[in-house]
Formats: sequence, C-alpha cells, structure tokens
Amino acid sequence: MKYFSYLLILVGIGFLAFGGYQFFQSNASQEKRLTEAKDFVSETVVDRAEDTDIEYDFDDGDTIGTLYIPRLDREIAIVEGTDEEELAEGVGHFKDTGLPGENKQILLSGHRDSVFRNFGELEDGDEFHIRMENGTFVYEFKDSVIVDADDRTVIDPSRKDEFLTLSTCYPFSYIGSAPDRYVIHAYPK
Repeated sequence: MKYFSYLLILVGIGFLAFGGYQFFQSNASQEKRLTEAKDFVSETVVDRAEDTDIEYDFDDGDTIGTLYIPRLDREIAIVEGTDEEELAEGVGHFKDTGLPGENKQILLSGHRDSVFRNFGELEDGDEFHIRMENGTFVYEFKDSVIVDADDRTVIDPSRKDEFLTLSTCYPFSYIGSAPDRYVIHAYPK
C-alpha cells in the first residue's frame, strides 16, 4: 500500500510537470508570434471614409497581424487558422471569414485561459485594434451573447457589412471543456 501511495504522488507530480511545460511552451510560442507580427504591422489607423482595395493571401499557420485590446493593455498575435496548434500560439482567424477592409464578418477565436484571459472585464464601448501590414483597423464593442459551444449561427461569412466577432469558451472560470461560448460583436469605429 505504501508503494502505491508513492506511485500516485509520482504520477501527480508528472501531470503537474507536463502541464507546466505546456503552459511555458505556449507562452514562449505566443511571444515569438507577437515579436514576428510587430516586425511588419502598421499602427497607422486606416481612414474608413477612403475607398480601400485590400487583398490578403495567407496560409494556415501564418502570423497575419496583432489584436490590441486597450482596456486590458494586451497585444496578441493573430494566426491564420483555428486548429489547436494555431490557438496555442495566439488568436486564431477563422479562415472562411473576412479580414479588415473586406466588408465581411471577421471571426477571431482564442482560449479563455491564455490569450483572452480577463475577457469578462470588457464592456460596451471598449475598442479592439486589428493591426495588419496595411494599417490599423479600430472596432468598438457593441454587444455580446453567450451561445452553446456547438452553435455555429454566430458565423456568417455571407454578410456584406464589416464587423468583428470575438469568441472564447465560457464560463470563464470553468475547468475543462466549457459548454458555452462567449461572443463579442464589434463594429468599425
């Protein structure tokens, strides 16, 4: 019985060590992506009144820009794709949706316990700055909803007006795979 107790303690320490390794590995990857993005993004705010002709061509896994959230004073790399690998390295851009300046829905997703930590503190009127190579696009938080984790109605790539949708797991303090999604809608400012 004594050896079984030691075995359980060793297994517990192993799980903690593995979790710690994954946490630090993810943070290092996020910092690397952010540094890469800061090398090419522009902080010049794009004038929405001007006619813009923007074309994007990104592959899955590419670093495409940054998301800056002034209220949280947090800048996060945006990575093309929403697979687990991309989400571990930053905010994932859902590839079937648009990008700034294309007059479509833009969908960004992230983990609640890493890149979207403290997301529950955001309020109507808060800004989101998407910084791309061709400029910074500013959006204003207008509303939020909580939907079932499997609800895909928040994704509408056929819309012809530009708005930003941010999605993360909910509830924020839930341990494990959360049953819902917290979705923010923000519109060009």
